[in-house]
Amino acid sequence: MAAKKILFLTGDFAEDYETMVPFQALQMVGHTVHAVCPNKQAGDTIKTAIHDFEGDQTYTEKPGHLFALNADFATVDVAQYDALMIAGGRAPEYLRLNPRVIEIVQQFAAAAKPIAAVCHGAQLLAAADVIRGKTISAYPACAPEVKLAGGNYADIAVDQAVTDGNFITAPAWPAHPAWLGQFLQRLGTEIKL
Repeated sequence: MAAKKILFLTGDFAEDYETMVPFQALQMVGHTVHAVCPNKQAGDTIKTAIHDFEGDQTYTEKPGHLFALNADFATVDVAQYDALMIAGGRAPEYLRLNPRVIEIVQQFAAAAKPIAAVCHGAQLLAAADVIRGKTISAYPACAPEVKLAGGNYADIAVDQAVTDGNFITAPAWPAHPAWLGQFLQRLGTEIKL
């Protein structure tokens, strides 16, 4: 397996587990992962939030860790990356308002490069208008956006993921084993113990 170069798009109040775990897991298997956020540079930090399911109508939110970015958003060149990963949480609400973020998502989609999105990450896919006719999972509150963007919302268990072409999506962090497994499979990553 040749190591892949992955662009990891995140932002303030991204879900802590959906930021930390994939970033570290992808590095663990040998991939290069560049974490970026608009208006930030390598070495800057973002605040994360811990979202949990405690029986309320929606998730609860608690302060998470500071997450250090390791690349500059301003210098992102999609041609230099093999895949895109989008963290969930509240960050996509903000990120989808940035024209360059939308352009980046559209460029990855046009090149049919793998795009992994979890939880509210589907908000970016919907805003970029790249999911028409695709089966996409997301946090259930994002189902209307997926449908309005022409996608087929996959109402799956919180610990499952779905792959449709180059899109690998999941409802929330409990799906990490399925979501990351499907993403690694799409990348052609082989893990040998």
